[in-house]
Amino acid sequence: MNSSIKILDQTWSLRPLNKTTGKGNSVSQTGMAGPLPSRVISVTSGKGGVGKTALVGNIAVAMSRSGKKVLIIDADLGLANIDVVYGLAPKCNLNHFFKGQISLNDIILEGPEGVRILAAGSGFQQVTQLTPVQKVQFMEGLDQLEEKYDVVLIDTGAGISENVTYFNAAAQEVLVVTTSDPASITDAYSLMKVLYLQFQQRDFQLVVNIVQDADEGFEVFRRLTAVANRCLDISINYLGSIPFDKNMRESLRRQQPFIQLYPEGRVSASFNSLAEGLLNLPLDLCLRGSLQFFWKNYLAISQAEGS
Repeated sequence: MNSSIKILDQTWSLRPLNKTTGKGNSVSQTGMAGPLPSRVISVTSGKGGVGKTALVGNIAVAMSRSGKKVLIIDADLGLANIDVVYGLAPKCNLNHFFKGQISLNDIILEGPEGVRILAAGSGFQQVTQLTPVQKVQFMEGLDQLEEKYDVVLIDTGAGISENVTYFNAAAQEVLVVTTSDPASITDAYSLMKVLYLQFQQRDFQLVVNIVQDADEGFEVFRRLTAVANRCLDISINYLGSIPFDKNMRESLRRQQPFIQLYPEGRVSASFNSLAEGLLNLPLDLCLRGSLQFFWKNYLAISQAEGS
């Protein structure tokens, strides 16, 4: 099996789509011009500690600056911390929603530069594994919120738990975050394999975080696609890498997005480029089917059979 390998160049310039570079490979090069339909993007990882939540917080700001209405859903249930990254103190969270006490709209907070956050809350073991009823409840709420936002970013937990795979399967796009750490690469591949085998997910976006240089990130992409070519029928679209910067620790300490504190330099440029790439993916990658509709019907059938 051969996976389709695509690479998105990290630039701000407007260039033609799908420039051929060789057998089976293409370079997707796009700008941020033109209206786009709303997108639901899960940002996920096979392993914790790869900087996923900080990455979400920064690309959300970049997207908002481009004129998009952005909502972050903190889907790391029980261990959520996007509110911590932004220095927010939510009074309500998804735990209250699943108890039927409030609506999703009651949970939404305003973050930096107009980004909205739907906080999950932490320390609530009872929502770490959603029931079928809760999944239907959440998806119905997500469908409603999607009408009000251009982009919905779902910050999932790490690993291959049922909650993680559920949120990834429910999204239109899956962005996998990894580092050059061998364990992180292995776990990223395992996550893609599970989503492919269990949910027929074939299109993945990839970003390599905390790299020393661009070559390091591309080598991770090369290794992942080499394995995928042999074993899986999937497409990995490389959206580039985010360089290491010691100031990221200061950004987290001050609970402010890096892109606000340090707008100049490679890291902020990379966050901008990643946001650009996600907003301008070819539409055929987005229209792989309405999994929101699939999930609601699939779970409704499961409940009916179990009753």
